[in-house]
Amino acid sequence: METVKLTVRLPKSDLEFAKQYAQAHRITVTELIDRYLRSLRGGTGAIHPEVEKISGLIPAEVDARAEYREHALAKHR
Repeated sequence: METVKLTVRLPKSDLEFAKQYAQAHRITVTELIDRYLRSLRGGTGAIHPEVEKISGLIPAEVDARAEYREHALAKHR
């Protein structure tokens, strides 16, 4: 992927908000803007960045429905 540098002029309050938001979500301002632009492109089957971020945390061989069922039964005994 080829990247280029771009200068964008924003009100100071917007820039501060973007920096704080990015820091709170542990991403860079560049990644924040990139994710936003990708979400605007949309398209069918687009995966939300937050979902993409947490995907793969549960191994594929785990049956999530069975695990949840067991958890719910144990919780309500």
